[in-house]
Amino acid sequence: MAEDVLAPMVGKILKIKVKPGDAVQEDDEILVMESMKLETSVHAPCSGVVKEIKVSEGDRVEEDDLLVVIE
Repeated sequence: MAEDVLAPMVGKILKIKVKPGDAVQEDDEILVMESMKLETSVHAPCSGVVKEIKVSEGDRVEEDDLLVVIE
């Protein structure tokens, strides 16, 4: 079953730390966002394999936008 990782807030994608096919563990840092000049880490909600990355570094996102899909 796939698990969607959603943006926790409005912001900009600074760094993507995974790529499709990477295995991740629950709570691994998968990307870093910036919002209001503060950096926020986004963590994997479950263990699995990164299926898709829906954003690129530099993208602006809205709260609840789809960032990553983990299977």
